[in-house]
Amino acid sequence: MPSITTQPAAPCHVLADAPEEVLLGVDTHKDVHAAAIVTVLGAALDGRTFPATTEGYGQLAAWARSFGTLRRAGVECTGSYGAALARHLSAEGIEVTEVNQPDKAVRRRRGKTDAIDAEAAARAILSGRATAAAKASDGPVETLRLLKLAKGSAIKSRTQTINQLKSVLVSADAALRESLAGLSNPRLFKQCAELDDNGAAGPAGTARHVLRLLARRIHHLTAEIDDLNKRIAEGVEASVPGLLDVRGVGPDSAATLLVSAGDNPERLANEASFAALCGTSPVEASSGKTQRRRLNRGGDRQANAALYRIVLSRLRWDDRSQDYLRRRLTEGKTRREIIRCLKRYVAREIYRLIVPARTAADHAGPAGAVS
Repeated sequence: MPSITTQPAAPCHVLADAPEEVLLGVDTHKDVHAAAIVTVLGAALDGRTFPATTEGYGQLAAWARSFGTLRRAGVECTGSYGAALARHLSAEGIEVTEVNQPDKAVRRRRGKTDAIDAEAAARAILSGRATAAAKASDGPVETLRLLKLAKGSAIKSRTQTINQLKSVLVSADAALRESLAGLSNPRLFKQCAELDDNGAAGPAGTARHVLRLLARRIHHLTAEIDDLNKRIAEGVEASVPGLLDVRGVGPDSAATLLVSAGDNPERLANEASFAALCGTSPVEASSGKTQRRRLNRGGDRQANAALYRIVLSRLRWDDRSQDYLRRRLTEGKTRREIIRCLKRYVAREIYRLIVPARTAADHAGPAGAVS
């Protein structure tokens, strides 16, 4: 029987253990953030709270990295309390995912504490329940958001002031009321701002003084709104050149849609994602033998309202939209359904301008088709 020669086994090179990957979950608040660390196998390692300051953000990141390799973090409220933390983690190369509040059924079983919510945020990434990349807020779109915030409050204050002025005028002295009767709003405000409130005492003199103050406040707020309008238009043109050239798109609507997409619109996988974000994608509502879709009542309602305004403008001035309306009406569609289709088309058109690099890959079908 032939002998069998046994070759010596090749030496086994033992590699040093690579750092284990860990996931970070953060429940954000105004003054402190609760953080939790979970392994990729689902084991909870530790939890701590950190102050919501620049120093606290650095301590949080260093603490999380002490447990292993940190590549992903789930953060609640990345648009408010967690915005600064999300920017800090992104600057350190950590992928930040927006995490919604924990599932209500889980919350009923486990209760509610900041530590539990932080751990749930980490597990939301681990399970794949949370997949949306956090909206960046460090570019020109964030500037537009702040400008629109200031404009909204200025418009609200001006409307309130106009109502107050007219309310004071109703109960003012008859001679004063008759001298200002029949004037248009601009002329009324101008006349009130030039009222002489010296030498008159009592309610009549006080009414003249209040009318003068309110009219000057209206002029100040109007100038403020005009300045903000100019800055918003310039910001939109600088951010996405050509967006204001789209039929029916004005500075306010354009800014609202850009704010909805954020400074990192590439986080949107395709134009359908943008449509869903704006609440214009149909939602399946089928059951049993019934197969149907309903309108999407979710998404960013401000963006949805902006698309609605664009569609109404097109239905009034755009020949193509008017022809489309007549054609679909003859097919049995309701006006509400037609507007939904047109909003979906506008969302597609806006997306192509916001994320032009993805256009070729996302649209293989015929251009201009309305779903």
